Amino acid sequence: MLRTSLIPTSHHRPHLLSFPLLHLRRKNTLKMARSALDEMTNSGAFDRTPSTFRNFISKDPASRFPAESGRYHLYISYACPWASRCLSYLKIKGLEKVISFTSVKPIWERTNENDEHMGWVFPASNDEEPGAEPDPLHSARSVRELYEIASTNYSGKYTVPVLWDKKLQTIVSNESAEIIRMFNTEFNDLAKNASLDLYPTSLQGKIDEVNEWVYSDLNNGVYKCGFARKQEPYEEATEKLYQALDKCEGILSKQRYMCGNSVTEADIRLFVTLIRFDEVYAVHFKCNKKLLREYPNVFNYTKDIFQIPGISSSVNMEHIKKHYYGSHPSINPFGIIPVGPNIDFSSPHDRQRFGS
Repeated sequence: MLRTSLIPTSHHRPHLLSFPLLHLRRKNTLKMARSALDEMTNSGAFDRTPSTFRNFISKDPASRFPAESGRYHLYISYACPWASRCLSYLKIKGLEKVISFTSVKPIWERTNENDEHMGWVFPASNDEEPGAEPDPLHSARSVRELYEIASTNYSGKYTVPVLWDKKLQTIVSNESAEIIRMFNTEFNDLAKNASLDLYPTSLQGKIDEVNEWVYSDLNNGVYKCGFARKQEPYEEATEKLYQALDKCEGILSKQRYMCGNSVTEADIRLFVTLIRFDEVYAVHFKCNKKLLREYPNVFNYTKDIFQIPGISSSVNMEHIKKHYYGSHPSINPFGIIPVGPNIDFSSPHDRQRFGS
């Protein structure tokens, strides 16, 4: 069986909701990645580790991973913002018949009876968890098993998204920032919405600039707030988070989207954090200085993105809330899920005033 190469990098960060504390197995000294809750520095600050599977699908038919209909499968969790942005791309590019996908259950469970690792697992049947399905390719019990199939010596986090190659029986990529770029361009011969370019050449510099601070201070910033174990790093992260939200509010008071009056990659990457903000981050991650609903432009912008055809089907708020409130016992030991606020993101917004 072909094994993919592991390429460590520091340029892009990985999915987040997955797992690193170092766990010692009883029978050997293998260090096992656990949960993002444990990716901590000595100062008590959260520090996410990078993804490791970094292959790239190409429209070139001679490439190792050519763009082919039916060859690739996307494993996601609706709860995970990084996986959700990949699903958003699959939907809005019109790739549903080209790339299949499966969602795991929202709440972490034991992935192996021989150790204590908690992570993403598949339901045993289609009826067990609405929105989640058993693994259709390997009948795997967990995402961890997919990584073990792809690499016999893998020792990193068992994260989603996972873009799987059915032909070579390996993981192409687990880096969402690169998967969305593949979906944007490499499958255009097969995509229903091939003309939609979310990373146009004319805006790439601006998109990269926005992505940089949005990732650091918002996408990953909420985790820096929520997973901090000391007051000082929490307050530092919170200050940067709200500076970034204020910056978004200013930008969106002048234009419809983050990079102008056309939707881009930057908007999808920002959206997955905003849609979770009041429902999860304000409570669970202590991001309560100001709610999303108190930013009129950002709030209406979030509804605007949600209402783009295909985006709403990538949002499963029940999975989102179940995961965060049910999978982090050190933050929410009793797993109680708040009953609100149940925001209607399909309600009218005012963003049409900018045109498109």
